[in-house]
Amino acid sequence: MENVKDTIANLPKDDGWNAGYPLYQYQGFWCSPNFIEDIILSQEGFKAEPTDIFVCSAPKSGTTWLKALTFAIVTRTRYDTSTSPLLSKVSHDCIPTLSNSGKKLDICEPGLPLISTHTPYHALPKSVLNSDCKVVYICREPKDAFVSLYHFLAKRAPNKESPFPGEGFRSFLQEKPHKVLFLTYEEMMKDTEPYVKKLAEFMGYPISREEGEAGAVQEIVRLCSFENPSNLDVNKTGVGDWKNYLTTEMEERLDKLMDQTFAGT
Repeated sequence: MENVKDTIANLPKDDGWNAGYPLYQYQGFWCSPNFIEDIILSQEGFKAEPTDIFVCSAPKSGTTWLKALTFAIVTRTRYDTSTSPLLSKVSHDCIPTLSNSGKKLDICEPGLPLISTHTPYHALPKSVLNSDCKVVYICREPKDAFVSLYHFLAKRAPNKESPFPGEGFRSFLQEKPHKVLFLTYEEMMKDTEPYVKKLAEFMGYPISREEGEAGAVQEIVRLCSFENPSNLDVNKTGVGDWKNYLTTEMEERLDKLMDQTFAGT
């Protein structure tokens, strides 16, 4: 553990987020020290199973919703819409994270294949990268994700009067890797049902014709909707809210980075 703390202490450091603690750059990404500690420990000790399904996202990019959808799909033969744990628990309490995957959550089902993480793809444990694990990744319009992350950190900052983090924006500009199943928050919001079918098929839990005719897809969408009381912590700000916060220069820099990174895709 001391070696891990020494490693973190020697990493590039940035206080631009005004979050009450510094961020450190680890393997190309800016993270809190606790998160980097979790990444390093999982890299050293986590052993993946070929049946594992990793639910991945950058912070504030639809994590809660994606967790709910994947949990509802995988457990739909165990629960119906009147008995699902999602009715009384937030989805974060239904799926273990990579850092606590060895621990039992109160309502985690035996054999549940889902594991959630914010860990960037290339920083996942070698046993994940070298196995047949499936990985689902959701991406959000980066300008909205940045502003949402700012609000999230501002609520926890010791100085509530902290200005909008211009320096923090610089550390947000970082490359995001591609993944096998790549979902976008905005497209899923526009028309969720086709993506539920696609997600179920990819994870190995396809919706049968009989289930489709019985309205299983619609039930999953309703169960995981933003109106569900268990999802109150989901970010409900409208798409495009970044226009109220980012300068023209910030907008142009991030758009240029996205154009360069995803050109031709």
